[in-house]
Amino acid sequence: MKEIFKLAIRNLKEHKSKTIIISLFLIFGVAIVILGNSFLESVNRGLEKDFRANYTGDIAISIKPEKGDRIEIFGVESSNMTGTIPQIPAIPDLEKVQKIVDETEDVKSQTKLISAMVIVAKGLEIDIDEILDRDDLGFDDMPVSMLFAGEDETYWKTFSGINFVEGTYPAPYTNEVMVDTRVKRAFESLYKAELNIGDTILIAGANTKGIIREGKISGIFKPSNENSAMFQIIYCNPGLARSFADLTYGSSFSQELPENVNLNLSSMSEDELFGDSDDDFFGDIDEDDTFLGSAADFDSILGDTTLRDELNKTDDGAWHYILLKLNHPSQTEKTIKTLKKQCEEQDLNVQIQDWKNAAGSYAYTVEGIGIVFNMLIIILAVVVFIIIMNTMTVSVIERTGEIGTMRAIGAEKSFVRKLFFTESLFLTLVSSVIGIILAFIIMKIFNSLNITITNSIAKMILGGGLLQFRPTVKIIGMTVLIALAGSIISNLYPVSSALKITPLKALNKEV
Repeated sequence: MKEIFKLAIRNLKEHKSKTIIISLFLIFGVAIVILGNSFLESVNRGLEKDFRANYTGDIAISIKPEKGDRIEIFGVESSNMTGTIPQIPAIPDLEKVQKIVDETEDVKSQTKLISAMVIVAKGLEIDIDEILDRDDLGFDDMPVSMLFAGEDETYWKTFSGINFVEGTYPAPYTNEVMVDTRVKRAFESLYKAELNIGDTILIAGANTKGIIREGKISGIFKPSNENSAMFQIIYCNPGLARSFADLTYGSSFSQELPENVNLNLSSMSEDELFGDSDDDFFGDIDEDDTFLGSAADFDSILGDTTLRDELNKTDDGAWHYILLKLNHPSQTEKTIKTLKKQCEEQDLNVQIQDWKNAAGSYAYTVEGIGIVFNMLIIILAVVVFIIIMNTMTVSVIERTGEIGTMRAIGAEKSFVRKLFFTESLFLTLVSSVIGIILAFIIMKIFNSLNITITNSIAKMILGGGLLQFRPTVKIIGMTVLIALAGSIISNLYPVSSALKITPLKALNKEV
């Protein structure tokens, strides 16, 4: 084996031009693969760390979505075209689900969450169409935000990374809100007016019901991770959030109604629901009456509105999500399986997700970029290996006399095979090491620049604003193994061609 290795080194030196060509392809190929995968690793690890620590926890429990829908903490992604903006329904049988969670081992902390999409405005009314029609406004200039409301103090204990610029948390049972600095910046850019603690703003729900509420600024904060890919946020109390999230008794009518509501819609007749159709609605209108009559009693026209009023009240016990943090995050999948099994045994209509599925669009966007990149890497690898194979084939043809001479003096086919593969593997290994060193030099320089992006869409696509490379032993090891395997595969045809050369044919050609 020692002789084969020495002979392989000598052959590589004698064919410098081809050795250099193949080495350059391998060096840059290895460097590109390591750089690309290190960047994707940085994106994935950064996104996971940010969302697990600040938004989704390790496990998120919600209602099981309808067919064609996907529920994430930002809303419902639906393929069902209904003409309305779907809202996340409340978790059904919350007490039963909560009991299962309380009895689950490894749960470090837990809380509940309500989320909704809103837009904030200044003044007495909101003209969303006028805002959307302005060509000078980019996405980052729109004061659109996620409205989050957590369960009392448990939320802030579970997600404690708020960095206040000024102010404090919303006081309980009020319409106070605390806004992200990005919301403040967009608001001030759009309305050309400052937004400060104590100011009153209008909050409009991004749904088809046109719900608008007033909110008073209690605090202004920065995200826990200033380079977070997470969309800008407004935090408020659960009571205010339920208005925008459509968490009323009517929206969850299949669940139990309040004790003071004893009516049953299924047992009521059409006349009881909508009034007696035989009544003359218009009646005789006096000359001095308005269209409906000056003495018209709207309650008598509409009938008894007790049920309607009760159903339109916000359900104080309704929540979109139960969020869990575990003592051992590495056991997330195991804990999810345990929770799913117990919920299925009790026939509970809930879904249990890890952080990635709860983050939804954010994680899937980054995942999609990873797939595209890996496809490009595969194409690059195929091209490189074809070039190497062609170069090696030409090298074999040029070395026909050398091969014939070795065969003529008694060299076996196995010797020739080992020689070619030793040359290829040695060249690949050395080139890979140089490629790794080159990749690390580039990463060191790039990371030291601390390049960040501020555009919200770009942040979402790239999983965060800080662009970094984070190599791992796994990435480096897999890259080298793939390079070595590719080198062997690309040499199969040239080596096969070399072994078909007979000593007599090789010597005749040499002459």
